[in-house]
Amino acid sequence: MSNAAAAESFGQFEGTSGYIASRSLIDAVNCSLALERPLLVKGEPGTGKTLLAHHVAEGLGMEMDSWHIKSTSKAEDGLYVYDTVQRLNDARFGDGNVGDIRSYIRLGPLGRVFSSEKRQVLLIDEIDKADLEFPNDILRELDEMQFTVMETGDEVKAKQRPMVIITSNNEKELPDAFLRRCVFHFIEFPDVDQMRDIVDVHHPQVEKALLEQVLTKFYWLREQKELRKKPSTSELIDWITALLRAGVNPRQLEAELPFMGALLKNEQDTKVISQYLDRDGKLPTSLDELKGPGRR
Repeated sequence: MSNAAAAESFGQFEGTSGYIASRSLIDAVNCSLALERPLLVKGEPGTGKTLLAHHVAEGLGMEMDSWHIKSTSKAEDGLYVYDTVQRLNDARFGDGNVGDIRSYIRLGPLGRVFSSEKRQVLLIDEIDKADLEFPNDILRELDEMQFTVMETGDEVKAKQRPMVIITSNNEKELPDAFLRRCVFHFIEFPDVDQMRDIVDVHHPQVEKALLEQVLTKFYWLREQKELRKKPSTSELIDWITALLRAGVNPRQLEAELPFMGALLKNEQDTKVISQYLDRDGKLPTSLDELKGPGRR
């Protein structure tokens, strides 16, 4: 295969119009596809990790299944569940064929994508919420792309190897053995220029002067070291929605910080900013006044 043909084959994903992805993120997706290894995506909350899977599925023309991890999630939940309660109820009330155990096997997200005739995208969302052993517990199935239903002895083997995207908020370290089997990417928080592109996807009608004030206030808030939780991209989008619906103009936003609850999500952070404003603290009116990533 020529270099040009190899490059064309490698670049299966080029992003979508609804998701602004960096070049390095696009490369990570294509590397994961080429190596047929899960893509582990880390980054602070609200940077688009979960949304990425939806747009990878859209960009590749695949269907998507999701496994949203909780603190109580177990590896076997993703494979299948044996519905013993339904079987007992059927036995008690005379419904269903209780002798056919297979009719009480409910495939989980991994089981469903393995059984699909077409290749799918599987999102394993917020894997760091589960206990420490959870990632290792799903290693074998992710490696071999098959598992056994213990109650029936049936083998469920992937007909098409799914594209697996795993997200983590970095709440806890993941096992080395698990990390070795993944392609890794950390989504950096967007700079001002990239954030303008992201806002344009969601709010193409927002006027330039208002957007400048919005970004100035947003990045100023993210610079405040007293805040326990910095506002994220998703919260910025919600804030702009509120501002537009309320008819807030750029001049108002120069001196005020309306709808603070759309950006700050706990009492301590709201109190810190409210006290600053009550002390006649001045809000920046230009990105040039900022010190960090929001500065021009």
